[in-house]
Amino acid sequence: MSDDHSARARGPAPAATTVAGGPPVAVGPLAGRTGGPVLRPGDDGFDDECSGYQTAFRHRPDVVVGAAAPDDVRAAVEFAAENGLPVGVQATGHGSPAPLEGGVLIATHRMDGVRIDPAARSAWVAAGARWQQVVDAAAAHGLAPLSGSSPHVGAVGYTLGGGIGLLSRRYGYAADHVRRIDIVTADARLRRVTAESDPDLFWALRGGGRGFGAVTGVEIGLVPITRIYGGGLTFAADRMDDVLDAYAAWTAAVPEELTSSLTMVAMPDLPAVPAPMRGRHVATVSVAYIGGACEGERLVAPLRGVGPRLKDTLRDMPFTESGAVHAEPAQPHAYAGDSAMIGGVDGAALRAVRDLAGPEAPVMCVVGLRHLGGALARPPEAANAVPHRPAAFSLGVLSPVDGADPAAVRAAHGRVLAVVAGRTLGRSVNFAFGAGRAADPSGLHPAGDLRRLDALRRRLDPGGVFRHARPGTAARGR
Repeated sequence: MSDDHSARARGPAPAATTVAGGPPVAVGPLAGRTGGPVLRPGDDGFDDECSGYQTAFRHRPDVVVGAAAPDDVRAAVEFAAENGLPVGVQATGHGSPAPLEGGVLIATHRMDGVRIDPAARSAWVAAGARWQQVVDAAAAHGLAPLSGSSPHVGAVGYTLGGGIGLLSRRYGYAADHVRRIDIVTADARLRRVTAESDPDLFWALRGGGRGFGAVTGVEIGLVPITRIYGGGLTFAADRMDDVLDAYAAWTAAVPEELTSSLTMVAMPDLPAVPAPMRGRHVATVSVAYIGGACEGERLVAPLRGVGPRLKDTLRDMPFTESGAVHAEPAQPHAYAGDSAMIGGVDGAALRAVRDLAGPEAPVMCVVGLRHLGGALARPPEAANAVPHRPAAFSLGVLSPVDGADPAAVRAAHGRVLAVVAGRTLGRSVNFAFGAGRAADPSGLHPAGDLRRLDALRRRLDPGGVFRHARPGTAARGR
């Protein structure tokens, strides 16, 4: 969600709302059971509660509950179940994958507490906390979470989707380090889920996608990291062929303490873009190395040897500044995207992707290639539903969609991902963006896991309270 939530007013307690064209449903009793606001369309703050980082759509619920505590979430789910309404969750950070039409929306941004247990090397992270909050709290104890490339992302959603971050090749997926999950299921029961208490649900919640309930917080393990050598090397189009060949060869030899990615984008000719890159097709290699700057310099020397850079930001940095490695935008915007988890890549394939997604593409495309392997390929101590561990890379393509033809965007992405179709193991839960692709379960999990996940969703939620969040259930009107 956007960062401008602190000034929201609770607003008047609503009396009733008309749901899905039916008779009015009294919501006053719900307002009396929650510490946070209960809002209807037209109330002050309603539109803000329905807004998120993804601006390609807006939720249009009948009721919004601005949850201030787990009991608010329980009250919202119980109300929805009693009245036959669907439930959606507007999470902090990059938010929901598809719009909720009607029903009850639970906004979790008020639930943003973080508690560190330095002796246990763990953090308790509430549903609305962002990664920077967790990073800063852990750093005070010489520890770090397995956070992602953007410090603005909600920590809980990122982690439960799998979580490929800056330390991943050394420590694995963020989901591998989850110790406990608190979730409100469709029966309005708050469950504390661990590997011992409910192994099936614990397996599913870590990497299995949405539709099991509303998570109110997670306990995650931390690692003893305080500094990294990181940043990026940005090259112009005239060096791009050499960069692509060099990156493909370089990733075959680097240690798992080094996690990196390659991004290609045709930068717009706008004043907001730094002058050296404005209006140019560029490639950036982003690096996070767990080690000293001297060894980091030695490891990246083959990339610097490609030639002059438009930008070189590699440096030793405290982990609290790790958001500078990728320097991703914090401003909410409209976007769509998809990904492929692939077994390998070479310079020829990357050049084909470059040509399809470059300045001549019908829509602007941001292509990201993330180097996987290392600990990401190894099974965690407690099995989870994170799929496609043998993948060596993930290839993602994302486009802004303000004013763009959705069909043209889908077609452009399809052409890019078709280049690696023969090497594709599946898709990533964390990198399926936009209502259409996020609601499509194809390729997200192996068939056996998908059946197991669907069976568990049906058992936990036979009435379909969380049907909005189930993969394969498209939102009305989309």
